[in-house]
Amino acid sequence: MRAMTLLDDGLTQSQVARMLGVSYAAVSQWAKAKREGGGAKALKAKPHLGPKPKLNAKQFERLGKMLTQGPTKHGYATELWTLKRVAQLIEKHFGVHYDPSGVWHVLRRLGWSCQKPERRARERDEDAIATWRKKEWPRIKKRATRR
Repeated sequence: MRAMTLLDDGLTQSQVARMLGVSYAAVSQWAKAKREGGGAKALKAKPHLGPKPKLNAKQFERLGKMLTQGPTKHGYATELWTLKRVAQLIEKHFGVHYDPSGVWHVLRRLGWSCQKPERRARERDEDAIATWRKKEWPRIKKRATRR
């Protein structure tokens, strides 16, 4: 709107662009929209909603419940959801194809985030580790500071 006021005051598109810190092309587009569209209404921001979701609200809710059941409940060998596995689950139960790279948007909409499983040995003894940290580590640390 400010650009149109400045143009109406007689400034050139280049001067307006410099004053407002925008590109010449932007000012040119605004001026054209005003000329062709007729006034301020043509310059109002238009929302870009993006594509319509492939799954409806009920399907999203059902998918969320299925994901919380875990991958092993759905026939996978490990307790790790991958984008490919989620895409297969969606196609199997809803008949909707998602590329694994697009599944990320579905998961974000459900409130899920990327989690990496901790890599720990199965033989790990948490009690022995806690004891070592409590008794041995302070002794080793004290000896290191003396040196």
